[in-house]
Amino acid sequence: MVKLSVVVPFYNVQTYAPDTLRSLRANAREDFEFILVDDCSTDGTADILRRAEDEIPGVVVRRHTQNGGLATARNTGLDASRGEYLAFLDGDDWLAPGYLAGLLARTEALGCDFVRTDHVQTEGRTRTVHRVPHGRRDVVMDPRDAILPAGRTTSVDYPYAWAGLYHRRLLDRGLLHFTDGLRTAEDRPWIWRLHREADSFAVLGLLGIFYRRGVASSLTQIGDVRQLDFIRSFDQVVRETAADPEAPALLPKAVRTYCAIISHHMASMERFEPAVARALKSMSAAALKRMPQDVLDDALDSMDVQRATLLRRLRRRPAAAKEVTAA
Repeated sequence: MVKLSVVVPFYNVQTYAPDTLRSLRANAREDFEFILVDDCSTDGTADILRRAEDEIPGVVVRRHTQNGGLATARNTGLDASRGEYLAFLDGDDWLAPGYLAGLLARTEALGCDFVRTDHVQTEGRTRTVHRVPHGRRDVVMDPRDAILPAGRTTSVDYPYAWAGLYHRRLLDRGLLHFTDGLRTAEDRPWIWRLHREADSFAVLGLLGIFYRRGVASSLTQIGDVRQLDFIRSFDQVVRETAADPEAPALLPKAVRTYCAIISHHMASMERFEPAVARALKSMSAAALKRMPQDVLDDALDSMDVQRATLLRRLRRRPAAAKEVTAA
């Protein structure tokens, strides 16, 4: 029986994949499987993964014939998984030795649907600990209770799929798959759905995931049209939250977060290609018009003057006739 399946997508990360794979070897156990998904890499990543099949216990490799993005690659891994528990790792990140066994033991002891964990962000030689924004640790709770309040950072603002462990019953209920084809912000609808629909969760103060920031090939560093998928992602968050029985309580959080993300991207327009920057403005203006307007009014009133002014000005922008779309 497979106790734990770890889904690891890879795309053109030949520089970092060896570190990732060494960390998996240092976490291997006879009842663990590592599902490595090559998302149609064009560098030497595929060769590295082929060698891993022979060198690391529990490795299973799946390959895409065309690049589908992180969400699609994770879904491929989920579909191939057999474990009672599931975890994620990105192909340029790594784990501390023995981390998975410790995470699994503590999660099993709690018996909840999923757990969230802290992580270490690395950039060059700098390492920074990032905590789950929820104060209570090692206590089983209702995930809905961790969504609010709207005006503070909460667990849904810590969307990293790899910072946690998930029981297979969530997969069986249709709660672990990602929205196919999303190129960025794929974790946002996913974490909101988990917190709305799962029955129980806990937060563990456990360090062992190392998140590599500043990778040149990462979408967070690239200002092309794929970045605009955050709009499709947050449209989904707002749409699904609006259908929730507790929508009046939850929508202010969803809308305020969406506004904050739009403001963040607008403040860093210089990193986008000119055509993408124009599309960002027009698509963001259209997104503001799609939001529940009374909820949006309240959200803007609660924000600082600079961001609120930017968003109100954007809201008045005429709708564009045509938007840039991803290839």
